[in-house]
Amino acid sequence: MTRRLLFLALTAGLLTLSLGSVNAHAGQIPLPTTLDQLLPAGNFAVVGPEPDTFSNFTYSTSPVGSPPAASGVTVGEFHLGNENGITFSGAFFAAPGAVVDYALGYTVTAPAGLSIFDATLSGVFSTFGGTGKVSIGETLFNAVTGAVLGTLEISSPPGSVSDTINFAGVSSIRVQKDLILVGGSDGASVSIINQGFSSSAVPEPASMAMLGIGLTGLLTFRRFFKRTSVA
Repeated sequence: MTRRLLFLALTAGLLTLSLGSVNAHAGQIPLPTTLDQLLPAGNFAVVGPEPDTFSNFTYSTSPVGSPPAASGVTVGEFHLGNENGITFSGAFFAAPGAVVDYALGYTVTAPAGLSIFDATLSGVFSTFGGTGKVSIGETLFNAVTGAVLGTLEISSPPGSVSDTINFAGVSSIRVQKDLILVGGSDGASVSIINQGFSSSAVPEPASMAMLGIGLTGLLTFRRFFKRTSVA
């Protein structure tokens, strides 16, 4: 009887651990998906090959309710060389004579042992040959300390359709992105927004210590060699 109870207890424990593991990953949303699926608290997407985790998505428009709704924005993976991240595609649009302001935010976190050291922003715009204007600007924050890492901006016309920034490696970044579309004479639109990041390994304390010992030994040997040469 005692063995039976012990077996049941172990089985229940294993089942609890399994359910806990499932719940821990319940918020993960595979890409591609629509932005509305990523907005509820706790949802996130994982993008390889690092893989970075994207979470805490926010989205708003001014005037409130301007299309596209979050359900009309597709979020997919972005890969270009060493840059890996996410891409937003949707009919971000300002009608002739109108001005629309879109705000997008999210947090990107590198896996354990890696740090993010750069960010790139690019987009595809159209003003339909008219006098409209498009601008996408964003501010990058260290998600742990809140310190500003830098800004990126692309615009049309005139202006660039891509921008890159480098900074000291951090484990997590908060991205605040602002899209301003001025419709002008024929309207303005943004059809694609790409965001990429590069990551590198964080040197382990033991590795740094060995490097320091090696450099110290090299300097000592160099001084000894100089003395011997003079003598």
